[in-house]
Amino acid sequence: MTNYSKTTVTNEARTELHSALSLTGAEISVNNLPAGSGVPFVHSHKNNEEIYAVISGKGTAVIDGEKVELSAGDWLRISPSAKRQFSAAENSPLSYICIQVKENSLEAFTQEDAVIE
Repeated sequence: MTNYSKTTVTNEARTELHSALSLTGAEISVNNLPAGSGVPFVHSHKNNEEIYAVISGKGTAVIDGEKVELSAGDWLRISPSAKRQFSAAENSPLSYICIQVKENSLEAFTQEDAVIE
């Protein structure tokens, strides 16, 4: 067994990487919304915060009723209980990555978690 997993993501509407990469501490999805379309539901979470990275295009996120404009290069963190919904702009598709992790679970990062060989 190897100590890594690899997959290739195509241009599908949504690709979840949990199973494809055998993730054990996070869920990551790659999302592509055509111009003028949106996620058809509002949602929140019980325990997991979400981090969104806008890869390309423009759109909006409505978070607890507040409209947040999004464009390529933007990063957004949303608390678990916040109600959210994403849409692409009328004239632009929207591509983004969503990383979902348990809120307050990070104990160490970067050099604090590294083992220099």
